[in-house]
Amino acid sequence: MATESKLIRVIIVDDELLGRTVIREMLRREPNFTVVGECANGHEAIAAINAERPDLIFLDVQMPEVDGFDVLAALDAEQLPLVIFVTAYDQYAVSAFEVHAVDYLLKPFDRERFGKALQRAKEQLQREHLNQAPTDVSQRILALLEEQRAKPKYLERLVIKTNGRIFFLKTEEIDWISAEGNYVNLHVKRDSYLLRETISHMESQLDPQRFARIHRSQIVNLDRIRELRHWSHGEYQVILHSGEELMLSRSYREKLHELLGGLL
Repeated sequence: MATESKLIRVIIVDDELLGRTVIREMLRREPNFTVVGECANGHEAIAAINAERPDLIFLDVQMPEVDGFDVLAALDAEQLPLVIFVTAYDQYAVSAFEVHAVDYLLKPFDRERFGKALQRAKEQLQREHLNQAPTDVSQRILALLEEQRAKPKYLERLVIKTNGRIFFLKTEEIDWISAEGNYVNLHVKRDSYLLRETISHMESQLDPQRFARIHRSQIVNLDRIRELRHWSHGEYQVILHSGEELMLSRSYREKLHELLGGLL
């Protein structure tokens, strides 16, 4: 493992170029760290980590198809590198710290917070070197994996960046969500915010008891529905408290039927 006199080898994993760039640029000022790989998805990450055997990885939790936890699950449990989780979502943070994962960076983070994460990683690597024995960090990461898979948690808030502002949006405040290519549009009262996420992946992160897919390109907050009006051929209009009118397609009717206690 790395020590103070040896470069700490790092791989950065984030599906967003900006996310990788921020970490890479912050690491440029750190003489004890060297970046040996950058990965834009989970498949690349698994291959790079197995090939390079880094000391430390910065791992984005939320990625399409193969997410951060899938990456860790695919690696050799006996040779897991230290992991600093990086994400714009916070639903894993409490669990991560409960099992004492190396660190957890919630985007957006500043240089001071980034520096603290690096210091924790260096201290952990130094302890491993001095003890000449494996630590329980890998087991704690695996425990986190098991906990997340056994107890699914849903998004409670999102980090929104718009017009030079960065703020947190509680998911319960969202009226409905529409697909915009590789983005989703979050409709909140009279405002809307674009987020780089597919609608299917967004659906999987939301509480299914609160949010329902009513169309291939729309998700609605059930608490925002005022009434349903029969339209034609098994379709319904979904009227929100805001007055907006959406369409419940036949292919999603059965699921909403179950959530509403068989009223449709």
